[in-house]
Amino acid sequence: MNSAEADALKSLVKQQAKTTKTITSAFTQYKHMDFLSNDIVTKGTLHFKAPNLVKWSYVEPFAYSVVFKNETLFINDEGKKSHIDMRSSKLFKQLNSLIIKSIKGDMFDAEEFIIEYYKSGENGLVYFKPKDKKSASFIASFQLTFNKQGDVEIVKMIEPSGDYTKIVFSNKELNNPVSDALFTN
Repeated sequence: MNSAEADALKSLVKQQAKTTKTITSAFTQYKHMDFLSNDIVTKGTLHFKAPNLVKWSYVEPFAYSVVFKNETLFINDEGKKSHIDMRSSKLFKQLNSLIIKSIKGDMFDAEEFIIEYYKSGENGLVYFKPKDKKSASFIASFQLTFNKQGDVEIVKMIEPSGDYTKIVFSNKELNNPVSDALFTN
């Protein structure tokens, strides 16, 4: 994209984010590893509630949920519960920050990434490459695909090896009531 197109995309995403208080969306996650002939496919639901509650609920092929809440990552693996203090894990903290910032529309201001803008058909494609060498040793780049309305449709996290995780969102609903109780784990 040229700079005017990139600025227009940033403006559109920020405007869309200002009006978004909740998101409920189905997702399909593809884990691609070069040594496997087929991607590992999981499905579930994403819930977001402003200002910073995020829950990923995997339902297929197994039950698993992850809640980002108050600097803590809560995990429920088929009834086995655990948690991680994200303050001690820069990668988890960066991932949660990118998710929240992409929903709020202010990820373009992130100082920890080199940001590149591309076109993908009628969509915008934005690459976020970590500047920090330690982070770059885990994640080569995050790629976000935005539709014409400024909503994230695809998130792709590429590892230095070339393996990647791609999450495709569908049936997205904005600003419908979402209970706080959903984010207890």
